[in-house]
Amino acid sequence: MRNYINILEGYENFLELCTQKIYVDKSMILEDLNERIKTTRKYICITRPRRFGKSVMTNLIESYYSKLVDTKYIFDNFQISSAHSYLQHLNKYNVIKIDFSALNTRKLTFDEYLDKIELELEQQLQLLYSDLDISQYEGITNQFTATRDKFIFIFDEWDFIFNHNLYLEYHNEYLNFLRYLLKGRAYVALCYMTGILPIKKHSSSSNLNMFIEYTFLNDEVFDKFFGFTELEVKNLCKLNKTISYEKIADWYNGYTTKTGIRLFNPRSVSFAISDNSCQSYWTTTGAMDEVLNYLRLNSFGVRDDIIRMINGEAISIKIRQDFRAGAKMPSTKQEIYSAMVTLGFLSYSNNKLRIPNKELMFEFEDAIKDDCFGELAQMIRNADEMLDATFNKDTKKWPK
Repeated sequence: MRNYINILEGYENFLELCTQKIYVDKSMILEDLNERIKTTRKYICITRPRRFGKSVMTNLIESYYSKLVDTKYIFDNFQISSAHSYLQHLNKYNVIKIDFSALNTRKLTFDEYLDKIELELEQQLQLLYSDLDISQYEGITNQFTATRDKFIFIFDEWDFIFNHNLYLEYHNEYLNFLRYLLKGRAYVALCYMTGILPIKKHSSSSNLNMFIEYTFLNDEVFDKFFGFTELEVKNLCKLNKTISYEKIADWYNGYTTKTGIRLFNPRSVSFAISDNSCQSYWTTTGAMDEVLNYLRLNSFGVRDDIIRMINGEAISIKIRQDFRAGAKMPSTKQEIYSAMVTLGFLSYSNNKLRIPNKELMFEFEDAIKDDCFGELAQMIRNADEMLDATFNKDTKKWPK
């Protein structure tokens, strides 16, 4: 049985991270979250690319709100300690945290999948409220209501079943389950989740319209909390002293928020500074399969645009947030670029689309070797083979 209520794992992960030499204090996100508690703005969905600190932030949020462990000794040293709401909400809530990417979906039908979540929540509520017979209340929402308590909900990668094509025929039922659990419920003090929200044209349900979604394309509130800012990276480089800010910036700078803040990929920066080595760290977290799928479509000359961007050009185009969980394969240039920005492969600001930095440039250069680029891919592969042959003095491979 997985534990969901006041679990120790998030605190331990947070403690492990914040005691490292390379740590950037992002605790002021809690000031904004505190202002939303028990208001109509309490439903928040954060959409960011992989490796931009979404899961790390859930550990911080859980450690701050949860009653399980007294974390004042940690947060007293963080920026949030200066906020007027700091002590009002510190360790005051029972926190329900579900990482949907960690749930075991093997050999479970969709009904079994949801039943298992509900049963485990019921069992854990009963342990928490031992003086209350939870079983006499039918349905998980009635059981939460019966506690007469307020809860913080944290859902990490809520859209996991969409992105991994699980339970395809039950996506609407899944959305209904989440809406039934959360929407209009007095026991929800705050719900913070990461993932990509669905839109009505891709779903027959009324969707999770109580949530406010914050993405790279529209976020003017939480933008500085996901990714390292230029000042934060400069300070990290001063601590390290063996790798220059200019080199780090060349490799990992280039994402721009709607308000104009320039951001670095935090995971890549952390690895580069720790290892004293600038290189592409995307290969350690998965290939660019999503990009290749879009390039194979070649809708409206997307491949040609990618070639231009590899050559350092910026593409002038107006795009909006068209990419959503459960959406069909993008069919227009705007939808494709919206997906690529959402997934972190491209940056977008001032109606200009770019490859963000050297790290992503290397990944795109590898991507265009795919067969979908036809003669261009073959020419690049041949050039690579010739270069290797030259270095190895293999005259058999030289042109005659």
